[in-house]
This record gives sequence, structure tokens and C-alpha cells, in this order.
Amino acid sequence: MNIESLKMFCLVVDEGTISQAARLAFVSQPAVTRQIHQLEDCYGTLLFNRVDGKLKVTEAGKALYPYAKAMVYDLALSLEAVKQVIGETNESLKIGASLTIGEYILPSILGNFKKIAQNTRVSLMIKNTPSILEALSNDEIDLALVEGVVETNKNVRVEKFAEDELVLVHSVDHPWKDKQEIGLEELVSERMIWRETNSGTRTIVENVLEEKGILHRLDSYMELGTTQAIKSAIEAGLGIGFLSKSTVQRELELQFLKEVKIKGLQLKRDLWLVEKSQRFSKNSVIRFLDFMKSL
Repeated sequence: MNIESLKMFCLVVDEGTISQAARLAFVSQPAVTRQIHQLEDCYGTLLFNRVDGKLKVTEAGKALYPYAKAMVYDLALSLEAVKQVIGETNESLKIGASLTIGEYILPSILGNFKKIAQNTRVSLMIKNTPSILEALSNDEIDLALVEGVVETNKNVRVEKFAEDELVLVHSVDHPWKDKQEIGLEELVSERMIWRETNSGTRTIVENVLEEKGILHRLDSYMELGTTQAIKSAIEAGLGIGFLSKSTVQRELELQFLKEVKIKGLQLKRDLWLVEKSQRFSKNSVIRFLDFMKSL
């Protein structure tokens, strides 16, 4: 057994097919198969089965996976730790961000960070909050910046890095166009346009409206997968929706959309920086955390 076999095993599990793993690793499919067979010989059991033409991880493979991931990750960390000591490291920083943060808030932050860390290679993964936290758990990223509810445990450190306001927006020719404020009950007669169910923004809004006893009475007219799609739908007069103010600032300034307040209700949420608790921290991670604290 060697570390390359473990890396390949993890890649096949993550991607679900030998062909995709081979493509990402820039090797042939037979080369991947050989690596898997070497690992199976070492452990004395099958790690994959083919069921109805699809590759399925066996129970033994499922048991091995977290240990294989940990070994591969610890090796990478050890190499980086030694390179940092001898001054031969090419610093990299892998950040994961939820959609609102990654598309609207983080670009300017990373732009300013790169001015003081020009030699740091930064990569950014943008997905919804659950997917980003899963990527952090699987050591695919160094840090996660997310909105929504983050469960704390001994394996992660969670720190607030900013606050965000959620606003109710509608089209410029909506009957509310001359109103500065509406009552909560007025939402009942409107068509709501939402993000997907596990969106951090939607979760926070729904929790508040449920506490107010009004969520079940709303007309959930449409569910769209991106903030831009929601903005376009609202601008076209298809409904109203709650969005992060940072995502609609430009549309509000240009009067493509209008914001209306809800009497007695202000929606704010915390934005979180999440880091795995571990023995070794990369210099690039330490530098970025220090930069975030200085903002």
C-alpha cells in the first residue's frame, strides 16, 4: 500500500466513477483500477462492487474512507509544515463561501487581501452553506465563510466576521411602489419568490416568519436556484422576495427594484467564518484570519 493508492481510492469515492477519477488525476482508467486493486490486496477485501452497472462502495470501503482521507490530509499538512520551516513553501489558500458571500461580499475582500499577500495563490469554491461546510469537513478547503445556522462542535472554530441585512424587494410598478412601510399581514396576499430550501437566506427568513405565525399562510409561488434569477423574476413583476441587501444594492440605486420595510420587523443575520480545529495552521490561513480581523 502507498499514499497514492489511498489518494486514488478517495478520489474514486468522491467522484463516483473510475473514469471521472482518471480524468481528474490525468491518468488512464486501467491505472486507477490497478491502484484500487493494490489497496484491495492490502486490506484483503473488495472496496467497490458494480451493481446494475454502477460503482458502489462496499461496507469495507465505507469504513476505510474516513481513515484514508485523514491519512492523505495529514501527509499534505506535514509536507506544508516542513516546507514552511525551511522556507520553500508556495503558499496557497483554499476558501469556500456560500453563494451570497462568494458572489457579492468576498470578491472585494479577496482583492484587498491579495494586495498584501501577492504570493499567495487563492482559490474560491462557491456553493450553498451545507455544501461548503461539508467541503470543510472533508478537507477540500481551508476556511469556510457562510451565512445561516452553523452548529458548533469541538472539531470547528466559528467566529462572526460581519453582519448582513435581509430586505423585502418588489418591482418598481408594484402597488407598494409609493409605500415606505407595510404591515406583516400584507405579505399574505402576495406571491413569494424564494431561494432553494436549504439556502441560508431562506432558512433565516422562514424561521422569523414562522415565529410570527404567518409563514404557513404565504403563497410560495416560485423557487429559484440563484439570486440573479430571483432578482430578474421580481423585476419582471412575478412576485416579491427577501434578499441580502448586499445583493440588490445596485438594483436599488438604479431603481430597477424597490425596497419596502415591514412594520416592527428587521431581519439581520450574522456571517460566519468557520475553521477546522487542527494541530497545524498554514501561514496563508493565519495571514487571512489576521486580515479579516483588521477589517
